[in-house]
Amino acid sequence: MSGQHDTDIIWHNARFATFDPNRAEPYGLVDDHALLVRDGKIIAIVPESTLSSDKGKHIDLGGRLVTPGLIDCHTHLVFGGSRAQEWEQRLNGVSYQTISANGGGINATVQATRQASEETLLQLAQQRLERLTREGVTLLEIKSGYGLDAENERKMLRVAQRLAEQNAVEISPTLLAAHAVPADYKGRADDYITLVCEQILPELWQEGLFESVDAFCENVGFTPEQTERVFVAAECLGIPVKGHVEQLSSLGGAELVSRYHGLSADHIEYLTAEGVAAMAQSGTVAVLLPGAFYFLNETQKPPVAELRRLGVPMAVATDYNPGTSPFASIHLAMNMACVKFGLTPEEAWQGVTRHAASALGRGKTHGQLAPGFVADLAIWDAQHPVEMVYEPGRNPLWKRIFRGEEQA
Repeated sequence: MSGQHDTDIIWHNARFATFDPNRAEPYGLVDDHALLVRDGKIIAIVPESTLSSDKGKHIDLGGRLVTPGLIDCHTHLVFGGSRAQEWEQRLNGVSYQTISANGGGINATVQATRQASEETLLQLAQQRLERLTREGVTLLEIKSGYGLDAENERKMLRVAQRLAEQNAVEISPTLLAAHAVPADYKGRADDYITLVCEQILPELWQEGLFESVDAFCENVGFTPEQTERVFVAAECLGIPVKGHVEQLSSLGGAELVSRYHGLSADHIEYLTAEGVAAMAQSGTVAVLLPGAFYFLNETQKPPVAELRRLGVPMAVATDYNPGTSPFASIHLAMNMACVKFGLTPEEAWQGVTRHAASALGRGKTHGQLAPGFVADLAIWDAQHPVEMVYEPGRNPLWKRIFRGEEQA
């Protein structure tokens, strides 16, 4: 092949599911081709017949399936404590309101996270992260939001930063200080939003601890007006925004996120036709979180058909968190998205590759096997991508490749 270098890594004798929208085959599948990597990036996918055998390092994959590395674009991976007993109480008929009044709910996680040291949080998050990477994840988002003050939000984001430094994985950190009203601000939500906008957000941004801002716009979170104050503060500093919206009710949160050209609107079970249209116009990604839908035994489903009709990209994520989605399995999330929300297996795969990349502002660099994209790959003992969606309890991952390098 013309232009092939001695330093190239050439992956061949494989089936490639590229998820390149320019390829007509489902999943962007190509056979009898080779993938060339140089300096951690994909430089070409070419017919094997064009390869020069005396150039580059050739790796025979024995007919295995290669996909982009998986992307989990919505997680709450860093937290202290457990809510397992709380879940048991709910199953035994105790209301969430009663649990919260007795010190449970999100504020129980906030208290446990505040009490935990940075080292303890790091150790716990490392275990959770490894469960995701063992399934082929090479990029994930981690939100703060269980600190709810400057010191503890900083602590959570430092843990995310250290995870990225200590693991062959890319992490997109998100500030979610507007997650809930902390107990010490009970009845003073506006005052807490002032703290977020005037202290927590600008201070932690100046320290380089996050790259986007999230807020929980919901009747148990913050009003659209309070959420917009956070978005305005972020916009003034040039920070991209996203939102937990329309999970439990319809407050117009998706339209608000779209007005600020947000990266994503997440949950969206109560999304209206107007919200879908706003997202289609702004290019905001719809992030579907079937784990929380399942765990809370909800019945209101996201308007998948309308999102599909208007061409809104749909990502799929674990929403890993202690209260509503304790599932560190991207394969399970993909399966649930198909069974519970009606996605096709191909849509579920697009949701953890190129659409998830767009939800993290990385749509031009991640989530596809195409020239110019990072060489984050998952290699499977499988023949077709549907296998990982069909049987989430079985993990056929053979090798995870991060920036062109094989990982143990």
